[in-house]
Amino acid sequence: MVDIREVPEADIDRALELAYLVFHDRPEEEGRAKHHALLTRCGRIGAYDGGTLVGFMAAHDFRLSVPGADLPCPGLTFVCVAPTHRRRGVLTALMAEQLRRAAAAGSPIAALWASEAAIYGRFGYGGATTGATIEIDSTRPLALRIAPDRRPLRLVDRQEALALIGPFHEAARAARAGRPTRSPERWTEEWLSEQDEEDEELSPPRIIVLGEPGEPIAGYVLYRTKPEDDAGAAAGRTRTPGLVRVDELEADTPAVAAALWECLAALDLTGRVRAWGRPADDPLLHFAADRDQVRITAQFPALWLRLVDVRAALAERSWAAPVELVLEVTDVRLPANAGRFRLKAGPGGATYDTARAAADLTLDVRELAACYLGGTRVTELVAAGLVAEHTPGAAAALDAALRTPLLPHTADEF
Repeated sequence: MVDIREVPEADIDRALELAYLVFHDRPEEEGRAKHHALLTRCGRIGAYDGGTLVGFMAAHDFRLSVPGADLPCPGLTFVCVAPTHRRRGVLTALMAEQLRRAAAAGSPIAALWASEAAIYGRFGYGGATTGATIEIDSTRPLALRIAPDRRPLRLVDRQEALALIGPFHEAARAARAGRPTRSPERWTEEWLSEQDEEDEELSPPRIIVLGEPGEPIAGYVLYRTKPEDDAGAAAGRTRTPGLVRVDELEADTPAVAAALWECLAALDLTGRVRAWGRPADDPLLHFAADRDQVRITAQFPALWLRLVDVRAALAERSWAAPVELVLEVTDVRLPANAGRFRLKAGPGGATYDTARAAADLTLDVRELAACYLGGTRVTELVAAGLVAEHTPGAAAALDAALRTPLLPHTADEF
């Protein structure tokens, strides 16, 4: 029998050793120090077998953009169980405590990135956003169907960048659902860190902004570069051209985005631009003139969402069209969410009350979470056999109400 309790700051190093064991990691001293500092700012739950820490979970204190609102949302991280204690209910106990704490704190939602996609559905998490990896063959100029914005582009020093790009990012975050807040520490320790934690061959971050000096910027790109693989070529392997890795690109207009992509593709001594975790509706995929030059090389579930309090979550978000349906919701982890409810929503708000009428749709809280941000269509889940539609047209009506102008998206992996 394990004891689930708060992990004191004195046990953070023990928690990190457990995480490194489970994730087969061995960071250098600088990486360990960064992880330690991060965990001092997180909520921490541990599973103790006697005096031994055998399970651990931390949670960032985030707010998450949802359609029309910004909600408190713990962001789970460093979830791990010792190999000696797997399949003994440790993760289930940690998850139960985390959900209890989220509810007590008034957080209607929680989120995570899944290291293994098969794990978290059983705890009510659904894949709510999709990421795409886009690669550009930059051995030739980027072919475009629109004219790029020709206002000046300029490099910004890493130490000065946050004052410029931070407010722009916050405005962009509000315009697209699924994006967590970034503290100054996250900006400094992750996005603007001198050394990339996963690839020491990458350069420090480079920041290019677009806009007239002295005026608000109209967009920015944050990227790192890696030189050509001369060692591989010398050893007889295929020569790998220099890489531009795009960590983030934000733009006010398609023309601004086109100017930034064009600039990246023109960097000397590089032949590839790779942007991981772009939104599935990235305008680049439409205004690129040659889709053989600009390709999606991977697509994957990104942010996983959990509705902790379904009524509060539905009441807080905005709605694109009027809808009135009875939903039969199942939730084995949080029984208060389970039951039959009448959802009446529209541009003026939403109510969600217990109902006795027959259900129009039957679905698990996991599927409701996947659709909540507008990134997954209910009709797709009906077609997949995961949602039961009892009233023809009910799924399409809910899709229309949940719709957002932009697909939800985040590249903030935590």
